Amino acid sequence: MATNMRGLTQFIADIRGARVRELEEKRINKEMANIRKRFKDGNLDGYQKKKYVAKVIFTYILGYKVDVGHMEAVNLISSSKYSEKQIGYLAVTLLMHENSDFLRLVVNSIRKDLNDNNEIHNCLALHAIANVGGQEMAEALAEDVHRLLISPTSENFVRKKAALTLLRLYRKHPDVIPAKEWALRIVSIMDDPDLGVVLSVTSLVMALAQDHLDAFAVCYQKAVDRLNRLVVEHEFAATYAYYKVPIPWLQVKLLRLLQYYPPPEDPTIQIMLQEVLQTIMNNCNEPSRNVQHNNAQHAVLFEAISLAIHNDTNSPLVNTAAVLLARFISSKETNVRYLGLDTMAHLAARTDNLEAIKKHQGTIILSLRDKDISVRRRALDLLYSMCDTDNSELIVGELLRYLKVADYGLREEMVLKIAILTEKYANTYKWYVDTILELLSAAGDHVGEEVWYRVVQIVTNTEDLQAYAAKVVFEYLKSPSSHESLVKVGGYILGEYGHLIANEPGYSPIEQFQVLHSKSQFCMAPTRALLLSTYIKWVNVFPEIKPQLVNVFERYRHVLDVDLQQRACEFYALALRPEEDELLQNVCEEIPPFPPRESALISRLHKKQGDTEDKRTWTIGDKEANLARQTSKMLRKPTMKVETNGATPSSTGDISSDITNSLIGLDLTSSPTGMDPSAALAEKGIPRLIAGPNVDRWFDKLLYTADGVLYEDVQIQVGIKSRYHGPLGQVAVYVGNKMSAPLTSFTTTLHNEEPEALSVSFVKIAPSTLAPRTQIQQIVQVECKKVFKIPPILVVSFLAGAHQTIAVRLPIVVTKFLEGVKLSSTDFFERWKLIGGPPREAQSIFPISLDATGHIDITKQRQVVSGHGFQVLEGIDPNPSNVVGAGILHTAVDGKVGCLLRLEPNREAKLSRITIRSTSEDVAVEAQRLIQKPLTADASGPAEKRTTS
Repeated sequence: MATNMRGLTQFIADIRGARVRELEEKRINKEMANIRKRFKDGNLDGYQKKKYVAKVIFTYILGYKVDVGHMEAVNLISSSKYSEKQIGYLAVTLLMHENSDFLRLVVNSIRKDLNDNNEIHNCLALHAIANVGGQEMAEALAEDVHRLLISPTSENFVRKKAALTLLRLYRKHPDVIPAKEWALRIVSIMDDPDLGVVLSVTSLVMALAQDHLDAFAVCYQKAVDRLNRLVVEHEFAATYAYYKVPIPWLQVKLLRLLQYYPPPEDPTIQIMLQEVLQTIMNNCNEPSRNVQHNNAQHAVLFEAISLAIHNDTNSPLVNTAAVLLARFISSKETNVRYLGLDTMAHLAARTDNLEAIKKHQGTIILSLRDKDISVRRRALDLLYSMCDTDNSELIVGELLRYLKVADYGLREEMVLKIAILTEKYANTYKWYVDTILELLSAAGDHVGEEVWYRVVQIVTNTEDLQAYAAKVVFEYLKSPSSHESLVKVGGYILGEYGHLIANEPGYSPIEQFQVLHSKSQFCMAPTRALLLSTYIKWVNVFPEIKPQLVNVFERYRHVLDVDLQQRACEFYALALRPEEDELLQNVCEEIPPFPPRESALISRLHKKQGDTEDKRTWTIGDKEANLARQTSKMLRKPTMKVETNGATPSSTGDISSDITNSLIGLDLTSSPTGMDPSAALAEKGIPRLIAGPNVDRWFDKLLYTADGVLYEDVQIQVGIKSRYHGPLGQVAVYVGNKMSAPLTSFTTTLHNEEPEALSVSFVKIAPSTLAPRTQIQQIVQVECKKVFKIPPILVVSFLAGAHQTIAVRLPIVVTKFLEGVKLSSTDFFERWKLIGGPPREAQSIFPISLDATGHIDITKQRQVVSGHGFQVLEGIDPNPSNVVGAGILHTAVDGKVGCLLRLEPNREAKLSRITIRSTSEDVAVEAQRLIQKPLTADASGPAEKRTTS
């Protein structure tokens, strides 16, 4: 920049050549005056504007205030020359605050550069938005930045900058970014072939997913798939290998992203993730002398261990991790010790079995004296997390000893943790009181109000503890110097319970008064006010020292502090009342027990551990909080179970959603399947089902056939082949790309609303790209556990110019698990009578169509009945037009369910009666509805006449 502008070069040389500050200021003032004159005169060409604005920027960088050049910088942004535009953007980002009025003038110029076909101009505009990015600019330009990110014509480096710009805007103004609307489109870029783009987009997804878990749930499958390709299949360009570790920054981000979600339920993803984590841990068994290689490998390893702990603390992976961590906390490398202690604290905060960690208790305690304070902090966290009833006295004692020599930055946190551990794991009241009072005595100014408040609550609520606490606090107050917090506790406890020890030698009322009052002159006004309250209590219980107490009240009546003066006057008046007066006794009654409440110490500690932008996925040392966090994540999962791809649809969680959920499955329309799920699914954030006569016709036909087309349009075709045996089934889903261009970011997802009754999962994850004119096969494993009513939903999403989503019902219904059985006429009617009528009978009369010759279409009726799993029995019914069938439904949990059918068509009336009897009334109703649908003449016609349901 300076080499092309001689005036700027000379100006910089003059400034550097100034020997004293005064000469520098003189030269700058002279130049600023010249620039003002030039700008005022006008008629400057682009080169001159660029040169003078550059001088203004240099002056600003030196620390001088500048009040010129703003408008010229705005004008330079509109220039078509890169060098002038660059200086203009640099001036805008440096000289203008995000709320500057001048920024309103550049919004249109920035938008023009964002829409420009020149990628350099795109980048300059993105830099300006990210660096300045005020509320107005974010609202005006967020859509344009998003368009640049998702545009297939954008260069990779532009898309990277667009993703990071959106991240910057979201962190500053989260309300401006419609995260839920953009979720699927942004997540689809995680399949991009360029790993640099994937890295930038993953950073954006991490920030958005923390606040919108459900909307971004599909990123789970994308992250696992990408990790598998990087770690297991080694699918990455050589340029992204950092000291033989494949793009470790992306691995770390993906592993952290997975920790925001509950463990996967889909066995396919579980197996794939298990293999990834095992491979990462195995790779670290090969030590390297290269420091950079070790650093990259350890970064990935520790995040992998954290994910393994997050998913299941009882898995073999975690046992392997515990062995590795034991090695790391003894490492000579400070960074490795730090990460080892931090990850072991994560394990201790989640696992129920601390034995593996307790083996290294001595090493951890030694880490409290490490030369690096960050390592000492992590050692403190780990000791806090691993403490239980067995080792509490040892750990608390060690922490108390270390407290006296600990860094001042650590002491307040240590006090809180010691107080919490002492209360939580106290085996005896004596140990609790001794420890807390030693803490108050040793910690001094680092004891917060919450600590002694909690001591008072516990002593007040524990009657057996009161006399002992009074004795011990009295002994501590005898020491020459006592901290004010200890005086407060002593004042409260002796005031309330001093009378319990007053008859013992050495604890007489006058001795209690002398010890406590000798400390008051060194205390602040609030503490003295508390001591005055103690004295008025003693007036009531220790009449022998009343003169001394009244004398104290008398002196305090004339102090300058208003609160002390008011208390002293009131207490003085109370103390002088006659002894038989009950007012003093009523005022000085013993304080009642406090109501049960959560310790304020824990909430105070959690405040000190506030989340950063990249939120913690666990709470230090608090198993209950971690369990609650995990439970809340599970509760966030909608009723629709995401069996693959990790796509957890959003759940509104409000009353209307609960009502909708409760209505799903009821026969609210004339549809025999008893539902119109599109609207209900859309309410939960699941894509609307594709509607249309062909789609419904294909689905209905596949209910009683084994293969066929499920969906087709100009872009893709989805076909089905299925087979079932007992309660198990296998459905092959064929997805074909009919276009001459590939489908990218290809994802298949299953949504199952009744996971307790039906299990569906893909055998493997679909490839992220579907080549032109090709098809892929996805195998779905199915298991019927109980009777279910709602078929699972297949969602196929892909990029073909725009992001598209297709949601269709899979033809998996309860009758698919029926197996026909042959029965004689005698056996059939015997079982028919044995099952009996309602409620184990479902019967209805519905209209039918005749064939072209005007006869009943017996062939179709038999095809439908046999297609739904019934064995058509010949010779049972004397009427040859009637169809009789029998079958057994196989379920994994409820066992076998018998089912008998009679279908009686009437040619003259064009009606048919279907009767199904089953040992399960649910099976009877569901089978009747499913078989009736394809046989009904007109589903949109008048409502059927149902005699029994």
